[in-house]
Amino acid sequence: RISPTVRWLAVPEDRLTGYSQSVDPCYNYTILNDQWRSTNNTNTQDLHCDQSINWQGWYRLFLGSSDARIPERCIDTNRCGTHAPLWITQPHPTQPGETVTRTVCNNWSGSCCQFPSHTIQVKLCHGNYYVYKLERPSMCHLAYCAGIWETAKHERFLDKVCVFSIV
Repeated sequence: RISPTVRWLAVPEDRLTGYSQSVDPCYNYTILNDQWRSTNNTNTQDLHCDQSINWQGWYRLFLGSSDARIPERCIDTNRCGTHAPLWITQPHPTQPGETVTRTVCNNWSGSCCQFPSHTIQVKLCHGNYYVYKLERPSMCHLAYCAGIWETAKHERFLDKVCVFSIV
């Protein structure tokens, strides 16, 4: 078993032959902690584009010191630091250790999936956090959103504009 403190990213890729597929992304991820990704962010003066990022490996989302996750609902345009926010169309996995593939859509011009969609992988890690294998969106001014979730009697998304229950 690989210790959570081991960083395989520091090992040259040619030395990982035969092992790279077995590295658990729950212990081998990059932290993505950009406040501008928040679903509460309505600033359109400084727009971001995730198409220009060379996405490699798995990512864990934070907003400040809180775990965050990609919303499971269409997010209003001009939020999350971009024109067309990215969100996933199906629920996150519910079983620890489970990895699922999810479709990513965007909201623009009155459509919750205006531009070509793509898929990402999502894994629920032991410790109740998610990691994502993010992919490059189809065009610019699309960016992944992040929201804070709270666990109570009913899980709900903390968002000043809309609070909804997970079905």
